[in-house]
Amino acid sequence: MIATLTQEQRAAALAELPEWTVVAEPDGISRRFVFSDFVAAFGFMTRVAILAEKADHHPEWSNVYNRVDIVLTTHDAGGLSQRDVDLAHAINSLLE
Repeated sequence: MIATLTQEQRAAALAELPEWTVVAEPDGISRRFVFSDFVAAFGFMTRVAILAEKADHHPEWSNVYNRVDIVLTTHDAGGLSQRDVDLAHAINSLLE
């Protein structure tokens, strides 16, 4: 079973992910991404989908025109896990 992060682990992870914010329901982290247009947003979602599939860890997300909102949580663990932190870092790397 996948373990949720301790409070210390959460604090350390969030310090490395300043653009991501804590959400209570579901227990996880979220970030809004804004692009120039729908095509750029959809292209980003495609790249995230490939990362998520390789990691076998899939985000909760929505897209409205040029915005993509992502929530990362590990349902099997009942909250934020290292899998979410790792995927957040991978998603961030797409923007570098």
